[in-house]
Amino acid sequence: MVENKKIFILGMARSGYAIAKLLANKNEIVICDGKDQNKDDVLELENLGVKFIKTIEPEAILDESFDLVIKNPAVFPYHPCIKKANSLNIPVVNEMEIAFHYIKPKKIIGVTGSNGKTTTVTLIYEMLKKAGVPVVLGGNIGTPLAALVSKITENDILLLEISDHQLIDLNDFKTDISLITNICPTHLDYHGSYEAYKKVKRKIFNNQTSNDIAIINKGNYDCYDLTKDINSNKYYFNDDNNYIKEGKIYIDNKEVIDTKDIILKGEHNYENILASLMILKVLNIDFKYALEVLKEFKGVEHRIEFVCVKDGVSYYNDSKSTNPTSTVTALKSFEGNIHLILGGMERSQDFNDLKPYLSKIKKIYAIGEVRKRIEDFCKENNVKYEEYEFLKDAVNSIKNNVLNGDIVLLSPGSASWDQYVKFEDRGQEFKDLVNKF
Repeated sequence: MVENKKIFILGMARSGYAIAKLLANKNEIVICDGKDQNKDDVLELENLGVKFIKTIEPEAILDESFDLVIKNPAVFPYHPCIKKANSLNIPVVNEMEIAFHYIKPKKIIGVTGSNGKTTTVTLIYEMLKKAGVPVVLGGNIGTPLAALVSKITENDILLLEISDHQLIDLNDFKTDISLITNICPTHLDYHGSYEAYKKVKRKIFNNQTSNDIAIINKGNYDCYDLTKDINSNKYYFNDDNNYIKEGKIYIDNKEVIDTKDIILKGEHNYENILASLMILKVLNIDFKYALEVLKEFKGVEHRIEFVCVKDGVSYYNDSKSTNPTSTVTALKSFEGNIHLILGGMERSQDFNDLKPYLSKIKKIYAIGEVRKRIEDFCKENNVKYEEYEFLKDAVNSIKNNVLNGDIVLLSPGSASWDQYVKFEDRGQEFKDLVNKF
């Protein structure tokens, strides 16, 4: 518990707002953000005694009088304010680390990975609900843990999607079951190197003992290699016992389901399903509940989400694609004739992973901060392209270029923070634009 402290919250958004509400009653709190916030949220916090300051130089406000800095996950670890906190020996954590000390659920399940974690955690949630298991879902999927504290009971399983941006500032936080879907190079601008990124991902197993469970993708070398020396009781998938073969998914070498009976399609989704089934396996829950879910589950919003068909053209929203590996996954899901909207925040992402799939693409529409580099990529690889700063201009151009049978795919391979607060806003704008055609 945090009491009688002077707390500096760096970055508001959902997590800053939630943790400020949780701690306001017994602490002095200052929250800083460079952007305007919802007026009702600010007023609510101010009525609780929280001081909100809009500033692009929060480091000028932070001083030695503060006891703790709570950092929004979107704030880079080398932000001047974080550097100053370190120089003043002020601890830096995030809202999940703090909220952890306010809860006592039956179990905590944490899911991380470079790709697939949102679909996987959603599948687990639906399967547990179907089985009648009391479960609370939150974390990176949308609801901060701090906002759930009052809702979690000792009978609940707490299920959390945890991103690398959250893991980096966790210390005491511990799960009973941790699952890692895969690891690939991404967010390197945030972490500085792939090695640093992998070490952060490994933190989901921190504080686990042999009484706790780690579920690991053995088919992903970096996942397997990174977790060889963890203390957890290890379970593997994509190994000799739990795998996908000839269109069927097996657990303990026994067929659980034929992929023909699953609404959700794509090899990447079958891996997400395999990972989800591993959770049921370790919890000793009958797979019949998973089968009921898989026969009706259509997928996660903003993840290769079907939007509509207009004049024979199919539109898909994959705004959750924040790295090129995710874009590759999306491209693999279609045969060809793709008009790809690519780009967003410049994070030194490597688009060369797209090369084997360029034959599927009719044209690339480069957007956002990184658009000039995408333009260079297209020129080097003889891909037709158009370049726009804003998504709306790309979409308006697309409607004049598409033919019956074409596919329009928003799969940016980039974070949205150059123009949007969150990737959901980017995806919603795309859907709104398309639905107005």
